[in-house]
Amino acid sequence: MNFDFAAFLMVAAAVTGVIWALDAAVWAPRRRLQGAGGEAGTSTGAAAPREPLLVEYSRAFFPIILIVLLLRSFVVEPFRIPSGSMEPTLLPGDFILVNKFDFGLRLPAFDVKVLPVGEPTRGEVIVFRYPRNPSVDYIKRVVGLPGDHIAYRDKIVYINGKPQKQTVLGQYINEDGLPVPGVQERSERLGNVTHDILVYTEPTFQTYPCMPKGGYTVPPHHYFMMGDNRDNSNDSRYWCAVPEKNLVGRAFLIWMSWDMARGGIAWQRIGDRLR
Repeated sequence: MNFDFAAFLMVAAAVTGVIWALDAAVWAPRRRLQGAGGEAGTSTGAAAPREPLLVEYSRAFFPIILIVLLLRSFVVEPFRIPSGSMEPTLLPGDFILVNKFDFGLRLPAFDVKVLPVGEPTRGEVIVFRYPRNPSVDYIKRVVGLPGDHIAYRDKIVYINGKPQKQTVLGQYINEDGLPVPGVQERSERLGNVTHDILVYTEPTFQTYPCMPKGGYTVPPHHYFMMGDNRDNSNDSRYWCAVPEKNLVGRAFLIWMSWDMARGGIAWQRIGDRLR
C-alpha cells in the first residue's frame, strides 16, 4: 500500500487546527473562568487549570504542518529517483525538486485544478502520476504535445514527420569514469531543449504497443513521455500518453545525490539544474 503523504498532511492540519480553534473559543475561556473561582467577581486566587497536552501540541504543530502542506502542494515538492530510466540526466539516488506551480494550482490530495497557470513545453522533465497506477509517481521527458504525431525509428524521434536532431558524443562514461560497453551517449534537441540521451549501439527489434509502424498521435490534453535512457525506459511507447490531470510538476534541480555504488554523497551533482 502506498502512503499518501498529502492526505496525511491535510488530516493532520485539520485535526490540529480544529483542536486549536476549539481551545481558543471554548476550552481556554472555561479554564480562565475556573481559575477565577467559577464566577466573575468571586476570584479565589487559584491558578487556571493547565493547558491540556493535546492542545499544547496542536498549537505548536498546526502552523508548521500548514506551511509544509501549502509549500508541498502549491510551490515545490522533493522526489527521489529510484531507477536509471532517465540516465544520463538523472541517476538512481538523485533527489530532485519539482515546481508544482508552473502547471496550475491543485487542491492537495484531491488533485483538482483550481487555477490554470501554464502547460508543459517540449523537452521539459516532468513528474506525473503513472496512468496505470496513479498512486505511483514517474519522471520522464516531454516529447509529444497534444495533437503531435510521434514516431520512433532507428533510435531517432520523429515529431510530425521531422527527425529530431541528434549528435553522437561517444561511448557512455559512467560516474566511476568507466566506459559502458554497448551504450552510446548522444545529444538530442527537443524544441528549445538540448539534452543527452543513452542508446544501445546494437540494433533492437523491440515493438512498442502504443507506437505502431505508422506512429502515434497524441490525444487532446495528453502528453507523450520518454526516458532519456531510451532502450531502458518504461514510458509512453508502452502505456501511451499521460493525461493532463496526472501532471505533478516540472523537475528543475538536484538538491541531493546519494552515490548508490559508493554509499556516500555525490557532491558534484548537488545543485545541478535540469534541462
